[in-house]
Amino acid sequence: MKAGLQELLEDIQRVENLETFQSATERLRDLLGLSHVVYHWVNSVGERFGAGTYSSEWVDRYLEKDYLRMDPVIFGCFQRFTPVNWKQLDWSSKAAKAFLHDALAHGVGNQGYSIPIRGPNGQFALFTINDTSSDEAWETLIAETERDLVIIAHEFNKRALALDAREESAPAPTLSPRETAAVTHIAKGLSRAQAAAEMGISEHTLRVYIEAARHKLGALNTTHAVARALSNGLIIV
Repeated sequence: MKAGLQELLEDIQRVENLETFQSATERLRDLLGLSHVVYHWVNSVGERFGAGTYSSEWVDRYLEKDYLRMDPVIFGCFQRFTPVNWKQLDWSSKAAKAFLHDALAHGVGNQGYSIPIRGPNGQFALFTINDTSSDEAWETLIAETERDLVIIAHEFNKRALALDAREESAPAPTLSPRETAAVTHIAKGLSRAQAAAEMGISEHTLRVYIEAARHKLGALNTTHAVARALSNGLIIV
């Protein structure tokens, strides 16, 4: 499998259009023996782009029902910066349960794993694998492949960014060690109280560091600041 993944990475690096993006998702699906692989992104001006193996019937149904407005995977991943097992998301609402039932009826598997990715100009992308399997089998698959999946997800995103006509030309800002630590803790999902405790400072002081980082990064809010710090390689989570 490792040799196949390496070849796939090399193919992704040569992707030049939507057709070759599509081919790459199909190859990864077949290589891992999954039901589906999907890459979807929204660029800095709101244009959507996607490639994947969901059926055309499900894609049409998703658009028809405007599921984007309530999809638990989209909402669950948008505020996160680390990979998400779908079982960790909130499926408790009536709307979420109906959405899941509809998805399963259209060939979407009961297991999913999504990797949220941000670009330097506000792009948001999701790389998702999906299958029908037991919880135990799924957890084993993720444990064995998660590192490779993260690398592949970011290679997909690199190619999407390279093909996007709008690139950030301004040099990346620099953050102080304290600003870097504050933003890193928030990116890892810690609350402000937890982040302050980890750094041995007050919440007020933590807010000062976060606000300073936000202004340096030209971010609209804390989530945007974390995304920009990640995309510019200023922090690693």
